[in-house]
Amino acid sequence: MPPLVSPPSPPEVENRVTEPVPFDRAVTAAEVEIGPTGRPMPVIPEPQPYVRRERARVISLCNQKGGVGKTTTTINLGAALAEYGRKVLLVDFDPQGSLSVGLGLNPHEIDLTVYNLLMQREVGLEDVIVPSGVPGMDLLPSNIDLSAAEVQLVHEVAREQTLQRVLGPAIEQYDVILIDCQPSLGLLTVNALTASDGVIVPLECEYFALRGVALLKTTIDKVQERLNPKLVVDGVLGTMFDGRTLHSREVMDRLVQAWGDTVFHTVIRRTVKFSDSTVVGEPITTYASSSAGADAYRQLAREVLDRCLDG
Repeated sequence: MPPLVSPPSPPEVENRVTEPVPFDRAVTAAEVEIGPTGRPMPVIPEPQPYVRRERARVISLCNQKGGVGKTTTTINLGAALAEYGRKVLLVDFDPQGSLSVGLGLNPHEIDLTVYNLLMQREVGLEDVIVPSGVPGMDLLPSNIDLSAAEVQLVHEVAREQTLQRVLGPAIEQYDVILIDCQPSLGLLTVNALTASDGVIVPLECEYFALRGVALLKTTIDKVQERLNPKLVVDGVLGTMFDGRTLHSREVMDRLVQAWGDTVFHTVIRRTVKFSDSTVVGEPITTYASSSAGADAYRQLAREVLDRCLDG
């Protein structure tokens, strides 16, 4: 039997700088750093000095496929935005309550949740909001009770606008509201999209995750046409990226071909630190502040600020 031979390593790419090149001077092709998305990496500016926004920008993190990094992105993007001085509210809009668990709460011990806010008019926003443990970031928690709301809302007048109505008071209190949607395209997700100014689509760099994006885009277009004309796709975020595999790189190429500049330059790579931070109930920006994962979410926060908030 012939000995096993490892495949040859890819050739080294030479003449690339390690830092992005500013766009205020001409550069040669050899000087430009190509990022994981296959595009030249721009200089992502530092956030502008903080100025209180007149109203919060509401952003849904949405994908009907589970396990693509919605909750992880909601927690860590929110924490990174809070680090940059923005006042952030996270909304756990998934009956699984993963966002609440990821911030150290026990869903079974929560007295009032977003379900009570939706279904009981005597419950106010201030009754449900709890501190997240991160300065500048609050949480609207959830648990399995929310699964009943989807059935009960069917009989409500203007059922698609229910979340928009109850979040009204928070619009003037926060700079950013991030909604962690459930992995489906049901009535709860339609509520989140109706209440939002923009959508961020976390997408695992894997073929089956790529297939479902067309269906999600159809749902976003319908909500935009019928319920929320101001809704836009703020960005598509590649998650769980492994640059060592041809599969991840091909999926990223396909993603850029389909969505173009809507795809964030930031890519979230696989790391065990994300699982570890979830176990301890902290964002990675505090649990492993100097890790590559924390740096990636800080870079994403700068992109979001430049693209959606400060720009």
